[in-house]
Order: sequence, then C-alpha cells, then structure tokens
Amino acid sequence: MGRPRVLIYRPVDDSGASHRLIADSGCDVVVAEPNAQRAQLESLARGADALLGATFRGVIDRGFLTLSPELRIVSKYTIGVDDVDLDAASELGVLVTHCPTEANWGGVAEGTLALMLALLKRIRERDRVVRAGGWREPPFYGTHVGRRSDGYRGITVGIVGLGRVGSRVAELLAPWRVRVLAADPYVEAMRFARLGVERMDLEALLSEADVVTLHCNLTAETRGLIERRRLALLKRGAVLINTARGSVVDIDALCDALAAGTLAGAALDVLPEEPPARNARILEFGDRVLLSPHMIAANQGGTLGAAIPWATAATLAALRGELPDNVYNGEAVAKWRSRFAGKSLLLA
Repeated sequence: MGRPRVLIYRPVDDSGASHRLIADSGCDVVVAEPNAQRAQLESLARGADALLGATFRGVIDRGFLTLSPELRIVSKYTIGVDDVDLDAASELGVLVTHCPTEANWGGVAEGTLALMLALLKRIRERDRVVRAGGWREPPFYGTHVGRRSDGYRGITVGIVGLGRVGSRVAELLAPWRVRVLAADPYVEAMRFARLGVERMDLEALLSEADVVTLHCNLTAETRGLIERRRLALLKRGAVLINTARGSVVDIDALCDALAAGTLAGAALDVLPEEPPARNARILEFGDRVLLSPHMIAANQGGTLGAAIPWATAATLAALRGELPDNVYNGEAVAKWRSRFAGKSLLLA
C-alpha cells in the first residue's frame, strides 16, 4: 500500500508546521501555490485521499471530487463550505468538515459592529472633511444608537440568522440598549429568550429594523434571500450589512434600491463577484456603500490560524478511518463508514 496523498489546495499555514505533521504521519503532502488556478489544482488532486484548504477559487464540484476515487475528506480551514458541492460529496461518501472557531465567527461579529458604526456615525465622511479643511458641518451628523432616559428610543437592529455570528452580534449589542430583532426558523425559541432578542419572521423584521445585518449560511434556500420584493419592505433610511455571503443578496436589486433612495446605505464585506469588476455598479454610490474585501474575520490574533489544528486533526482522523469532528454533511457519514471506517492509511 502506497502512502496516502494529501493535497493542500489553498494553504494558510505559513510556518508549514502542520504540513510537516501530516507528512510525519506517513503522508505524501502536496502544497499548491496560494493562487493556483483550477487546471493546476486538478492535476495535483488526481489520486488524493484528502483535500485540505481554505476557500476554493470556484467550486469543488463532482468533477473535481471524482478525480480522486478514494477521496475520504475535504477538510476546510473556514467555517463556510459553500465552495463545495455538498450533494455530490455526500453521494460519493466524501466527508466535508469545517472549522467554526471563535477566532473566525467572533471576528465576523466584531467586524459587523465596526461596519454598522462606521455607517451610522459617518466616520469616513468626518475624517475626509477634516482633511479637506472643514469642521463640524451639519451634513455629517451621525445617528445615536442606544435608547436614552430622555425618551429617545434608539434604533432597531434586525439580525437575519441567529447562529454563532448572529448570537455574538446580539450579545455585543446588549450594552448599547437597542431594540434587537432576529429571524431564524431553525433556532429554538430559548436562544432568542436567552439573548434578549425579539423573534420575528423575516418580512416583519425587514419592515421594522433600521439596520439589517445578515448572518445566514449560503444554501439553496438563502441564495437571493434579500431580493427586490424584500428590499422594498425596508424602512426608508434603513441600512443593510452583509458579512455572510455575497449571493444572499440580489446585488442588482440592492443597487436599484440605493439609486432610488429607498435604502440609505449598505456595508458589504462580501459580493457575488469577488473582487468586483472595475465598472461594477455597486462602486458608484460613494459613501453610501462601505466595502470590505471579504476580510471581516482577518484580525491579528484571529483569522484562520486557530483553524489549522482543527482541520489538520480532521484530515488525520479520516485517514485513520475514524470519523472526524465538525462534519458538515452528516448525510455522508453512513456511506463513508461503509467505505472507510476502520481502514487506516497511516503509519501504525
């Protein structure tokens, strides 16, 4: 029996220590160039027993998965797995694991508040007016966020998706004394109660919130979730924040709402096309749109570094014939067990 082959298709461990750990366990480790194109990766993936990496450039689809007939696992350093064809992986009996580390989802939540405050407090505009010689001009008034004792009710924030990120956003907002709404049909009622947020359906939330922030996974159900009809439900003057996935929002409908003035602004860490084309319409709205290059979780002391041991351990477990932690496509487990359980490829 030959040594198992592991392709690290998009590396994040600059030290290489985790790569050496896998190699020392008896594997042939192939590390692709960080910006390798699909054609190169297809060549490297042939005969792999495990794929390991961050976000794939494109989709790890059935064609890519079947390049490796004995493939056991796609081990992701990221939380998101929308770059993998989960249906195909499950049908083939290939596990897809991910890394929901607090460094990642906690960083997204913190970044969400930074985006919200930058928009509401008009941070960029104030900086620019001072640099241009201006000072304390009324057009650069911000929004007071929290409820006050003088009767000011504060703003209402609507959270779409009350998973790890959405829940942390709710926790971070608690001291601000804002009204917080949340919509998530897959979360038990007790979580809403514990977080002190009001449970609403999506349409009601959109009609009442001053700030709507998106924290749902990208699935067939959520693709295009915020489309033209739902954007029309938003209050005039509302702002939309998307740190989830770009395709959750219909970007053309969003641009139309901004152009019509029915939506006051948007902060987007993610876009359907990344990076956007130089002539992309979303770039035309000046300070009303705050953009970030899909780096909301990239922080000193955070980012994907904390995921390296998780993803490495998942890879080695699968190669030992053991079910790893953090399997995303649970429907693949039965077939995976029938193919690989108890069949170790590693050194004794």
